[in-house]
Amino acid sequence: MTDAPLARDTVDAMTPLVFIHDAAIDDFVATLLIESMPQFDLKGVIIANADCVPEPGIDVASRVNQFMGRPDLPLGLSSARGWNPFPWPYRGDCIRLGAIPILAPFQSNVPTPPASGDALLAEMLQTAIDTGTPLTILLTTGFTPLTNVLTAQPDLAQGIGRIAWMGGALDVKGNLDPTTIPPEIANKHAEWNVFWDPFAADDALASFGEIAVFPLDITDTAAITPAFMATLQAQGAQYSFSQFAFEAYSLVSDEPFYDMWNVTSTVWLDAPELYAAPHQTTLEVVQWGFEQGWMRPAPPMSERPSHNVYLSFADQPGFYDYVTTRLARSA
Repeated sequence: MTDAPLARDTVDAMTPLVFIHDAAIDDFVATLLIESMPQFDLKGVIIANADCVPEPGIDVASRVNQFMGRPDLPLGLSSARGWNPFPWPYRGDCIRLGAIPILAPFQSNVPTPPASGDALLAEMLQTAIDTGTPLTILLTTGFTPLTNVLTAQPDLAQGIGRIAWMGGALDVKGNLDPTTIPPEIANKHAEWNVFWDPFAADDALASFGEIAVFPLDITDTAAITPAFMATLQAQGAQYSFSQFAFEAYSLVSDEPFYDMWNVTSTVWLDAPELYAAPHQTTLEVVQWGFEQGWMRPAPPMSERPSHNVYLSFADQPGFYDYVTTRLARSA
């Protein structure tokens, strides 16, 4: 009985968070990490039809929620539509993920059609305004699911606390692959979360200030290494979260280009000390022509707001240790 008030205080102090992603393999490992962070209260998950196939993608999200003991966690599908669709080979990862052994006991409880992610986000932002508790937004897809809702209801922006976003590439090459899309559009600067909807990305970067941006510059250094996989495998004998991550990353660990893109932005929420100081800069996105989707510094004297761009780790080994330590748990 004496512990009850302390538990209540802990819940009240938690920061509400919504995770907007596109059902990539890395997104679900990130979801488990969020669930392990004691100061964040994951209020809902919104899936975008970007780097996934929407129906199996949201079905996997439902099964992951059940796996981690959150079967009633609000889940919705965004109505957002991108400008440049992700390649089908990438989007099929969510189907392969649905077949990993650890998810076999769980069945999707998503209705047909799925609940509206737009309505869910609007509701959470309104609640944030009504309670005076700003909502943290973790975004590991294009900005469209957020900008569409705010275009329809601009006042809801008052409910946003901070935004962490994986996207873009500054001093490294982008990740458009001319073997998966026509070479005539595969410019060397664009990153997929920007290229998917360059108009929404530019609008968000011009409208919001102090976005925590995690471009390919830092995610290129967050590879899925053999040592990391060996640790997950060893821990998986005891911990279900580690076993999930091992089975999930085993689907892509032999692909040299697959990095922990979305885990990188997720870990920062809880352990910012692992990251080098950000570069404060204004940003813009090329919207037309061959360089469409290129996120770059805005011209000098730009009236755009500045953003915190994280380009490197201060403690890269600590990043890997953090992930494996947080995943050393079971539902």
